[in-house]
Amino acid sequence: MNDQTAQAKPSAANMIHLFNGFQNPFGGSERETLELYRLLDGGSRVRLWSTSSRMSSELTRQFPIHLVSPARRIVPDGGTYVFLGAHWRNKLWPYLIARPRRLVYVFNTFHPKVLGLTTRMPRLLSWPDAELVLISDFQRRMLGVEGAVHPSPIDLDRFKPCPALPDGPFTVGRLSRDTPDKHHPDDLALYEALLADGTAIRIQGGMPLKDRLAPRPRLELLPQGQFAAEDFLPTLDVFYYRTGSHVETFGRVVFEAMACGLPVVCHSHGGYADHIRHGENGYLFETTGQAAQILAMLKADPALRAVVGQKARQSVEALFSPQAQLDRLDFYRR
Repeated sequence: MNDQTAQAKPSAANMIHLFNGFQNPFGGSERETLELYRLLDGGSRVRLWSTSSRMSSELTRQFPIHLVSPARRIVPDGGTYVFLGAHWRNKLWPYLIARPRRLVYVFNTFHPKVLGLTTRMPRLLSWPDAELVLISDFQRRMLGVEGAVHPSPIDLDRFKPCPALPDGPFTVGRLSRDTPDKHHPDDLALYEALLADGTAIRIQGGMPLKDRLAPRPRLELLPQGQFAAEDFLPTLDVFYYRTGSHVETFGRVVFEAMACGLPVVCHSHGGYADHIRHGENGYLFETTGQAAQILAMLKADPALRAVVGQKARQSVEALFSPQAQLDRLDFYRR
């Protein structure tokens, strides 16, 4: 075997294996895993593994995702095992595959019980201690744990600022999965007031609101995934975001909106809040009244929207600069 062949076939110890359930094409952890795969260059050095038999057929058509199956000898063979929004607890297959050289757990929720189960090794499983990666300082403070902080990566070539929208109604919108906990009950009254004032409302992931908001000419409630995020976001003048019982550990859709040069108006409780400087690159609010005032101010001042949106884009470019991304990727490659 010559040197070129040896370099083309890295040893098992140098392989990086990314694990996820891959159940929802629009899920944040799925998108984070696939973006990390892209950044790590994919191919022979990185492999994608599903820990769930209910993985999305749409994702398996687009990406080389393997279902862990010891019976069929389709298993990772050592190296670095990275679990993103997935786990190995209460599974048989970890005992039947090669021991990893490193074990990394990207923890993107607020469930300490899951964290404990995942980071504490069963007595019979001789895997190394888990290295913990969190996705925001907000999450680290809330959990009171230590670990590296890696913001969920975003492809800035996909999300780009667009020219100002042509003449039309001022449009406020948001994007999420179609789950009730992504929507705050107080936003119903806010949307009604905005519609009554002539503002258009466009919500992708809005199916939970179908029976709670009366149809209006300027109200669009779209199912999740009807448009790609990079196509949907530029149709808005302002991105608005507040969730219900679900608390965002990071909120990657907020950063995607900022990357598109949109002013964002977000509730102050979420991982994104650490990166929003109120009145400069976005806005944070505590109450519905405060949100309404901010939206009215932005509606009346297109120039302000442009300036804040430009600052938003600059902030995201700094957060995901080539050097910052390289430093995070080096963590997985070492």
